[in-house]
Amino acid sequence: MDYALKLFDQMHQPHTEAYNIMIRAFNRFFHSDEALNLFLCMLFTSVSANEYTYSCILKACSRLNSLAEGRQVHAYAVKCGLGLQEFVQNSLIHMYASCGDVGKARKLFDKLEERGVVAWNVMFAGYVKAGEWQEVVSLFQYMLELGAAFDEVTLISVLTACAKLGVLDLGLWIEGYIEQNGLKTSQNLVTSLVDMYAKSGKLDRARRLFDEMPSRDVVAWSAMISGYSQWNQCRQALEVFHEMQKARVDPNEVTMVSVLSACAVLGALETGKWVHSYVNRKGLMVTVNLGTALVDFYAKCGLITNALEVFEKMSHKNACSWTVIIQGLASNGQGNEALRFFSLMLEAGFTPNDLTFIAVLSACSHSGLVDKGKHFFNTMLCDYHIEPRIEHYGIMVDILGRSGLIQEAYNFVMGMPIQPNAIIWRTLLASCKIHMNVEIGEQSLKHLAKLEPKHSGDYILLSSIYSSVGRGEDATTIRNEMREKGIKKTPGCSSIAVDGAIHEFFAEDSTHPLSFEIYVKVEEMITRIKEVGYVPYFAEARVDTEEEEEKEVSVSHHSEKLAIAFGLIRLPTRAMIRITKNLRVCKDCHLATKLISKVYEREIIVRDRNRFHHFKDGCCSCNDYW
Repeated sequence: MDYALKLFDQMHQPHTEAYNIMIRAFNRFFHSDEALNLFLCMLFTSVSANEYTYSCILKACSRLNSLAEGRQVHAYAVKCGLGLQEFVQNSLIHMYASCGDVGKARKLFDKLEERGVVAWNVMFAGYVKAGEWQEVVSLFQYMLELGAAFDEVTLISVLTACAKLGVLDLGLWIEGYIEQNGLKTSQNLVTSLVDMYAKSGKLDRARRLFDEMPSRDVVAWSAMISGYSQWNQCRQALEVFHEMQKARVDPNEVTMVSVLSACAVLGALETGKWVHSYVNRKGLMVTVNLGTALVDFYAKCGLITNALEVFEKMSHKNACSWTVIIQGLASNGQGNEALRFFSLMLEAGFTPNDLTFIAVLSACSHSGLVDKGKHFFNTMLCDYHIEPRIEHYGIMVDILGRSGLIQEAYNFVMGMPIQPNAIIWRTLLASCKIHMNVEIGEQSLKHLAKLEPKHSGDYILLSSIYSSVGRGEDATTIRNEMREKGIKKTPGCSSIAVDGAIHEFFAEDSTHPLSFEIYVKVEEMITRIKEVGYVPYFAEARVDTEEEEEKEVSVSHHSEKLAIAFGLIRLPTRAMIRITKNLRVCKDCHLATKLISKVYEREIIVRDRNRFHHFKDGCCSCNDYW
């Protein structure tokens, strides 16, 4: 390139073709700014530009995302009579679409007397880049009405839009077209189909196409993994990822973000750590998306120190990155630190959004910061003009109710400007359980019975409230009512990862191969923690138990106690035990786990439905406020 430029500079009077050759060369080697300078030099020396010159220069403007210069070039083309040349018009449409002025691109496109497939694809590409997915679908339907020819590039753009919008009918039509026209040999097309079905939730159909592919590149693997992860089928996402590793296909950023998301949901620490190690080994750039995914993964696995370390090392952050670390700190019992990071976010010039305020209010909820919670809730609308959503109202109910302000929480619900949903009433009911408020608990269940009459957890909560205040007959009545209505209790499930495998336990479970050893260990655990003051909390026992001995056996065999016992058996001495629970940790298991951490000198992390509990030396990070 340097030698070519030297020869060009030595020419006495470079002609149009010489300029064109150099401009194309600059474009080819991504020196678009140099191409633009050369074009200006060409105009200054009065060398005539032709349609190829303008096409190349418009491509340079597209690469530079330089709309202002592109408009100037457009004016020059019109002035010299080349503005209506098909080659130039296609380049103009591409320039405007690439630089974000898709409306201008469409006006030029609509004025074309004849539109070849290149012009259509340029327009599709512009809409895809702008994220105007409905326009992509509408344009393709218009194309079909006209009977215009389309190609593989067209179909990939349209399938991308179908994936974003969930337009399955059109996606099915395209699959039929691909089948009828023998286009299944196109890996790119089939990959787009897999991605479309996966993003639309049709995972079985996506998997069938994926399995039929004779060869799969990283894009195909990523599409399948991303689909499973997006639809919360995280085990399948990791299974496909492990297959990808066996196939020796290197993951890309999309793969790693999806895998980290799945690991975060499952608490699959080792797989997530492998992804982080891979990034470091390969010297890959930690982009905003990848960095944020790593922060989220570590935070959701309870390793908030690691999450903070990744966050601090990120060279670029956005509002989402800050929101994730604030939420991570809040969920891990560091409410005040979460609020400090919110202040740092504002100082750094980032504007909080509705999700940021969900994280901030969660920090107040988990740490009992009632006054601050009220302040931030009011700040949303007054200072940032963010209309509170149902989620924000729900957290406010939790802040008030969890702190014991049950009546104020009830009044808040009744005064909401939007209709309270089941989550709002369930949040209030859960607070009534903590503070044994029967009256408002009964009111809450009445509303819930109308909104979600078959939700078992609501009846269990009121039954527990009755049990905690000594109204055993009322608790039994509630359970009988559940049976009469055919409402089945959602079983508590606790999981623990050991040697790369995830083991699940249910209350009084006997299906695990090591069940006998586990129950022996549970008896040992209960005996040892009784020696340091443990007294079983019988209100958490099954309602059909009557004798104290039966009640003690019931609470002793809760799923998290079985999982902890398994961890004590299988994990090395003093190794951290990590448990994931699908429901909220009960009062008895919380007390027992604190004492187990002290007696066995183990750090135990339990992630329940709401937050993390870090147990160490007989204490919990939530300070018994959860």
